Amino acid sequence: MSEKKSTSPVRALGLCSGGLDSMLSGLVLRNQGIDVTWISFETPFFTSEKAIKASAVCGIPLITKDITGPYLEMMKAPKAGFGKNMNPCMDCHALMFETAGQIMQAQGFDFLFSGEVVGQRPMSQTKNALQYVEKNSRYKGFILRPLSALCLPKTPMEADGRVDRSQLLGINGRSRKQQITLARELGITQFPAPAGGCLLTDPGFSNRLKDLFYIQKTREVRQIHLLKFGRHFRLADTCKLIIGRSKADNQQIMTWADPTADVQFNHAWLPGPTALLTGRYTNTEIEKAAAMTAAYARTPKHEPTEIQVTVNHAHTRIKVIPPTASELASLII
Repeated sequence: MSEKKSTSPVRALGLCSGGLDSMLSGLVLRNQGIDVTWISFETPFFTSEKAIKASAVCGIPLITKDITGPYLEMMKAPKAGFGKNMNPCMDCHALMFETAGQIMQAQGFDFLFSGEVVGQRPMSQTKNALQYVEKNSRYKGFILRPLSALCLPKTPMEADGRVDRSQLLGINGRSRKQQITLARELGITQFPAPAGGCLLTDPGFSNRLKDLFYIQKTREVRQIHLLKFGRHFRLADTCKLIIGRSKADNQQIMTWADPTADVQFNHAWLPGPTALLTGRYTNTEIEKAAAMTAAYARTPKHEPTEIQVTVNHAHTRIKVIPPTASELASLII
């Protein structure tokens, strides 16, 4: 093994989800004297919240970057396709490494790394999947997986002495015992449970996203954020109604509302949900949406009531009769 001739510290930029594997991979490298920085990505489907906490726990600097634009572009036709739901995991990872690679080059890092473990996720972390990600990231030869390095071919960073391969691990499979043991050795006591933080793996959210992409045919970012809140009803191919389930839902819905484009509905005098009609609609859909809003307010069933309709900050009232539960069920997404 040749020794690295430069006296400058080796610098590594790692993808960080905020989970235990990310934390361990960063600390394993830092413990052999490598200058480690993390990067975490954000889209409407996942955030950097866990990575920010992990950065505070481990004392590793963190870069956060929003990749919504290129991510939505990738989702139009992911090369490896989607998983069980709307999760393009392999192309997602490739895009993250590609973006991190650009930052690596711009800021003078030596290589990239991640907390991926061979075989931990049967579809997206097989050896073939890891090779696919590396190839399609355009940074082949620059990616190290410290927790499973001994199960994988030696990287250039190990071959030239920048990374000591003898201090890396060979974890393989879905068991978490080795990670838990290593966490104790490294003094890590705070870490999240190994649960996915990506909404694209959630069946309910994925169904709403498919409906938005392929029925309403829009990828407007605020519309994607609105998928996270309330009940969603398809009134026509061009428009849908979102009805809040709680006070918090109502607030979130209005956070992403566009008062110049959407129609807001509230009961004229009784407590109840906030509802939002989005897309391209006609008076027919406005009247239908008002009636549906009444069905979730505290109104007597099958009796006329009034709903306040707000369009571009102007208020009117519509008298409606709430629809039946079966009528509502036929429209829900």
